[in-house]
Formats: sequence, structure tokens, C-alpha cells
Amino acid sequence: MLTGLLFFLATIRQGRLRAVVMTLPMPGTLICETVTADRMADLRRARDRATAADMVELRLDGVTDLDVAGALEGRTKPVIVTCRPDWEGGRYRGGEEQRLRILSQAVRLGAEYVDLEWRAEWRTVARGDRTQVILSTHDFDRVPNDLEARVRAMRQAGADIVKIAVPARRLTDCVTLRDAVRDAGPVVAIAMGAAGQITRLCPFLYNSLWTYSGQAVSGQVPTDTMRHTYRARQTTSATTIYAVIGAPLAHSASPAMHNAALAAAGLDAVYVPLETDDAQDFLTLAEAIGVKGASVTAPLKVSLRACGLTEDELVERIGAINTVRRGPRGWEGRNFDVAGFLSPLERRGIRLAGQRAVILGAGGAARAAAWALRAHGARVAISARRDTEAAKLAGELHVTATTWPPDPGWDLLVNTTPVGTWPNVDDAPIDGDHVRGPLVYDLVYNPLETALMRRARAAGAETIGGLEMLVAQACRQFEWWTSVPAPVAAVERGALEFLGRESVRT
Repeated sequence: MLTGLLFFLATIRQGRLRAVVMTLPMPGTLICETVTADRMADLRRARDRATAADMVELRLDGVTDLDVAGALEGRTKPVIVTCRPDWEGGRYRGGEEQRLRILSQAVRLGAEYVDLEWRAEWRTVARGDRTQVILSTHDFDRVPNDLEARVRAMRQAGADIVKIAVPARRLTDCVTLRDAVRDAGPVVAIAMGAAGQITRLCPFLYNSLWTYSGQAVSGQVPTDTMRHTYRARQTTSATTIYAVIGAPLAHSASPAMHNAALAAAGLDAVYVPLETDDAQDFLTLAEAIGVKGASVTAPLKVSLRACGLTEDELVERIGAINTVRRGPRGWEGRNFDVAGFLSPLERRGIRLAGQRAVILGAGGAARAAAWALRAHGARVAISARRDTEAAKLAGELHVTATTWPPDPGWDLLVNTTPVGTWPNVDDAPIDGDHVRGPLVYDLVYNPLETALMRRARAAGAETIGGLEMLVAQACRQFEWWTSVPAPVAAVERGALEFLGRESVRT
């Protein structure tokens, strides 16, 4: 269980020592849930529902019947009062003088924090002994070249806490942000966008006092996910970081699976999405923040090989990587897709020798599946929308290429394309007329049953979904990284819980 700590944040102002005392969870970072609404009653309800958070950010911009006293009355957690103008990404479109009066009222009423924009006439807002001032800057276009100087100026201007929010176009933008706030004192640092998720999920890398959560603002992670999946309140600078790399990653089940496994094994580690289509971009960030291992997904399974990793014979034969780790002599690459792919077939006792297998797609997953099937004696054909890609892969693996869509007559049809993945759950790579054969294996795992699988079952075929492969290869990754037996039940539970949450959204 977490224990409490009295945290004192003291500043000198006009010759007086002022201290704000609050109870923090130990030893990690606070979670602040952002809530917003159009009406005061809804804002208060959202505030009171944020029970999993340590703090609540009350976004007053956009509230049509604004009542500052009502927003604060009856609160049970510390709050940040924010009234963000439209010129800094918010919804407040009224006069600036009135907006600053709203924030001054929040100070007079004893709000624990008020968020004031660096570009505003923030010094006109009254200061109070019970309120900490967050001085914030948001740049939605780029990471400013003068970011470090800006942070220093904000600190020297008298901010109690400096908040920086900049866009991350690449993972390396998160390194630039970290370096800019390294000596900033009390700070909250956020890189916005998919490439910036590491700043929200691992705030300890930035010495952030808290991380923002919720669903009111684009890019935020739900509070329950932040707290239970990523264990943000428990992670520290001693926490080991693992990741999934590739793009896009928004609907990957891997973080839920691996974080469940890490928690079940009692390891001080976290697994995060690092979205990029550039292998060197990942490696630069990984070196900077100390990533120990990563799952590799499209489009990096092949391109990562050009970065000088140490590979085993299987990777060299297949020509694709799906897992990396930092070894004593640098980065090492492996491919557990083959073992994961074969696992459901072996579990069912399916004999592959002599069987005609058709693979839909010509990417990294198709490469691993084709190699595995050929190694076990199957007669493999590659079918892809771009026949040149099918021919290229077939030539490299010494199998055949066939038409798109493939003609009937196969014994096993394997879909390695992403078609049918959530949220496009009604899509299928080929129509029902071409799904005629005894066994269909769809590597898509989200949803559990794809449109292709439904069509196959309607045609009398046996089906295998992608979750079994996903769990099998995830367990092998876990063991390679940690040298600890994989808690298989936890991996499966994490995947099913994630998929259950996704299905609720549809």
C-alpha cells in the first residue's frame, strides 16, 4: 500500500515565507484529472466523479453559467483552477480583463492552484497565501528554439510551478523537452500528441509534480488506466522502461498485457507506447531515457535491422525483427512472431506438412508466417493487393506468389493485413465468396472475432483469432527481457480487459 508524505512547497514572496502543505502518495507522481463541461452542475458532477485522481483541474473556460464559488464549494481534493483563453488553446472567448478577474476570485476563495498563462497579464491576478501559481505556456505548432530560456524566465518571474506544453512531432522532441526542464525546479512538462505520450505516462523522467489524466482533453489517458495499467503513482526514476514501437499504436493491447505481467511478477517496471515510424528516432529516445526493451510492430520490423543491432540466425533468415533489448554489447534483435504464430496451430495438433497455405499480405507479419509455415513443410503462397510486393516477398522466402484475392483450394488461409482491426470492425480483406476452405487464421486480435472470421465460420471453416498468437509471443518477449517466467494468466487477463474496454467504445 502507498503511504503518505507531508509535502512542503515553500517560496519567498515579499519577504514572507509561505508554505503549501498537502498529502502526496509515496513514492511516485500525483495524478491530476482534467474536467470540463458546458454547465456548472455538470462540472461539479465531473469533479466529484474524479475519485481515482489525487487532484482535479477545473476547466472553467467553456462553462456558460460560471460560478467560481460553486466550482470550489464542497471539493474533497486539491484543485487547479484554469480558465484557458482561445488564443492559448482553450474555450474562453470573453474579455481578458474579465477572465483574469475570474482567476483572481479563485485565489481569493482559496483554490489550491491557479493556472496563469505566461503570455497573459498574469501579474494583475491577486496573489494569496493559500494558492500556488502555475505559470504555463502552450505552443501548438513546434518546440520553441528558446524553450530552455523561456523556462528559466518563467521561473525567475516568480512562478511557484512552471508548466510547459509543446507538440511532439517525433520522439526526440521529448528529449528536447526533458533537457529544457532538467533544472527548472517545480515543473510539469507535457509533450502533446501521440509521440509525446511518454511525458504523460512517465512523468518521473521530467521531474513533473503531477501528470494530467482524463478524457476531457485530446491526448489524455483515462485516470483509471493511468493509475492501474501504468501505475503512475508508483513509478520513479528507478523504474525500468519497456515499450512498444511503431505507428499507429492507439489500439495496441500490448501495454495492457505487459503492464499486467510486470505487476503480477512484482517488477518495478512500466511498458509504454512510443509511436514513431522512424527507427533512429526510437533509438535516440531509448538511449536518452534508458529503455531496456521493446516490442516492434509495423512499420519498423524490417527497417530497424539497418540500425546495426545484433541479430540471431532466425532474424537473419526471416528478415524481420519483432523484439529488441539493450544487451551488454548494445541492442539485440529477435523475432518471436514465428513461435507465437505456430503456438495456436501446435496447440490444436494441426499438421502443416503438405498443406497449401495462402497468406494475405506481404509485410513483416506475413514474412514471419510464411517462413514458419514453409519451415514446417507447408506449400506457401503469398497474396497481396500489390502483386509486386507479393512477388518480392515470395522470392526472398522461396515460396510462390498468387493472385489477389486468392483462388479457393487452400487448406489454411492466414490474414496478416490490419484490415478488420478496431474501429473498422466490419471490414474484411477479402469478400465471402473467396473464403472457402477448412481453416482461417486471422492475426487481427482487436476485435476478438473479426468480420473475416465470421464469414469463414458461416462458410463452415474452423477459425483462429490473433489473440492466441499475441499472448504467446508477448510471453516470450517478457521472459527474454526479464529472465522471469511469464505470468500467462495475467497477460491474457490484461488483453481481455483491454479488448473489453475497446468494445465498449464502439
